[in-house]
Amino acid sequence: MLRSLGQRPVADSDEDQRVAVLRTAVARLRRELAAHPVEFPDRGIAEDELAALAAMAAGGPPETPRLRRSLLLIAGAIGSVSALSRGMAEVREAVDRFAENGTG
Repeated sequence: MLRSLGQRPVADSDEDQRVAVLRTAVARLRRELAAHPVEFPDRGIAEDELAALAAMAAGGPPETPRLRRSLLLIAGAIGSVSALSRGMAEVREAVDRFAENGTG
């Protein structure tokens, strides 16, 4: 795998790098959530919002307010599940990239 060599996969030149980072972070957190063995009350909300984020990322640069809304819902739904904190942080950082550039 390329990451083991310290290299990163190259995105298409036409693709917004922020979208690629968001898509990767969302996919990773979705996998972690799916593999998490413990049920919690708002798991369905987290799964639905992650699916919404994935759809937004598939459609190109999403609107920052909508990204932030989804991020808040996911964070609230996941709560303090420490096993998911790293993946949650990656999604937050990916969303923050859109706000830094003033889009949306």
